[in-house]
Amino acid sequence: MGNSPLMVDYHDKEWGVPVHDDRTLFEFLVLEGAQAGLSWQTVLNKRENYRKAFNGFEFAKIAGYNNKDVQRLLRDPGIIRNRLKITATINNAKHILELEKEFDFFDKYIWRFVSGKPIKHTFRSLNETPATTRESDAMSKDLRKRGLRFVGPTICYAFMQAVGMVNDHTTKCFRYDAV
Repeated sequence: MGNSPLMVDYHDKEWGVPVHDDRTLFEFLVLEGAQAGLSWQTVLNKRENYRKAFNGFEFAKIAGYNNKDVQRLLRDPGIIRNRLKITATINNAKHILELEKEFDFFDKYIWRFVSGKPIKHTFRSLNETPATTRESDAMSKDLRKRGLRFVGPTICYAFMQAVGMVNDHTTKCFRYDAV
């Protein structure tokens, strides 16, 4: 996963740990979308700046962002200044609010793609880890149908790994049994 202290800390404490907090789930959906075409290290280095720039990932606030906010974000060197990714975040926040109306919680909606419990893989090597699965394909298809953007199958699978919907730590990793 990387050797920088930030990457090691992320791997050892967060990656693959089941998340059920709606705001944190939204944070990871945004960050995984922001990663498209970039490295996770780049995104992780900017994570704290993202939290500040996007009101702590409070999606009800983000859903109300306007063009002035988009311009502010495009000038913020602490985040990835890509107009499509920024506007997708605002768009997705609006649609997450709709999902909450329908399912009560984003958590309740998103975890149904794995029947409410993590899928525990038994990969011995990182080379065995897929880029997508039928679950990430289904999640991506449904999210896109509901109007969300930057939620392709690969992004959805990385999201699933990050929030512990799948355990893709290798069987040799000390975190495998812990999560």
